[in-house]
Amino acid sequence: MGYGTGAFGFMGGGLFWMLIAAVLVVVPFWRLMPRAGLPTWLALVALIPLGAIVLLWIVAFRDGSEGAA
Repeated sequence: MGYGTGAFGFMGGGLFWMLIAAVLVVVPFWRLMPRAGLPTWLALVALIPLGAIVLLWIVAFRDGSEGAA
């Protein structure tokens, strides 16, 4: 192994794991947003540092009577 190689023997190894982590964070929010009455694209805010925590606060303290059927 040479200097500066990632997990797969090339420099993009870290990028691969970052993409996996991003998918693991965004997909649950993508499923949760419509149930909370929010647009699904808002799930992308979870990619911003502390964005997932902000989204959790928005969903937790949102009035549930708006989306109830």
